[in-house]
Amino acid sequence: MKTAEKESLRQRKVESTDARSHPNSGDASSVVQKTDVRATSDESDADGLIDGERISQLTKNLPQGSDHLGAFIDPVLSPLPPRWRNWVVRGIFSIIMVSLFSVIIKMGATWLMALVFVIQFWCFHEIITIGLAVYRLYSLPWFRALSWYFLLSSNYFFFGESLIDYWGILLRKDQFLHFLVAHHRLISFALYCIGFVWFVLSLRKGYYLRQFSLFAWSHVTLLLIVSQSFLIIQNIFQGLIWFLVPVSMVICCDVMSYVFGFFFGKTPLIKLSPKKTWEGFIGGGISTVLFGLILSYCLLHHPFFVCPLEDYTVENYNCTVPPSFVLREFNIGRPISIILRLMQRPPTFEVYPFYFIRL
Repeated sequence: MKTAEKESLRQRKVESTDARSHPNSGDASSVVQKTDVRATSDESDADGLIDGERISQLTKNLPQGSDHLGAFIDPVLSPLPPRWRNWVVRGIFSIIMVSLFSVIIKMGATWLMALVFVIQFWCFHEIITIGLAVYRLYSLPWFRALSWYFLLSSNYFFFGESLIDYWGILLRKDQFLHFLVAHHRLISFALYCIGFVWFVLSLRKGYYLRQFSLFAWSHVTLLLIVSQSFLIIQNIFQGLIWFLVPVSMVICCDVMSYVFGFFFGKTPLIKLSPKKTWEGFIGGGISTVLFGLILSYCLLHHPFFVCPLEDYTVENYNCTVPPSFVLREFNIGRPISIILRLMQRPPTFEVYPFYFIRL
């Protein structure tokens, strides 16, 4: 009898040891039962129990860069090495985009604002598409519609504030627009409350954490994109030069960094982007500073770029030139001023204040 009990205890120890060494083994029904419990609880959302294969399949649908130009041009570029083919493709698209940008600038501030909104919507679409991969995985309701609704509501508030600040007198002359101007902030708050109630009604049990994460994702995206668009439009209202110089310098920095990195790049800059080099970074920075000085000097002599907007239909060419674009005299500090006095030179210099702002 004792021998049988000892044998039974020994067998139990062996089974417990096997269970600890092979946690994935065991009764399949118990595993399925545990999985089902986790899948129907809020904790499963936090643990991120997602099928890796489905995620990899969904990420393949995200937009990717390409060095192809179509069936007519690709055969012409096919003899080139991949490095030079990429150079030609980038060059062609750069020329096209800069040309279109120049045409829009010539058309005036209203078209530039429209361009800002087009880019804003496109960037928002690109970022939300990443969240939509998770949306499709969980079949969460209304995520796409809610995201775009909050974008439109945010634009209504921010862009409406800009219009009221600059053209409030003109807008109040119309009876319908007068109501929108007088109650703009109340209407904006009501629109946001409607969106929030819509989000609460769309919540599904078992996916609360994931839905709130996507809700935060869309709001952070709105904070980054809509706020920047609002500030860009504010700069356009102050004068086109406040918009064109920063944007053109960013374009110059990107282009010249690529050019210097392409021809002289040898030292990697950061591991996050292996193609970035110190040579491209330094060359792009110096080129951008010089380009900014030249562009600023060319633009600040033209009222079309300097004058603030006074009407959304007529460009302002007869304004009082703002102080930032008037040549001013500045004193040179010591010890350089002492050296200049010894050389019988005035210890002053003249420069446009906009140069300091640009730097």
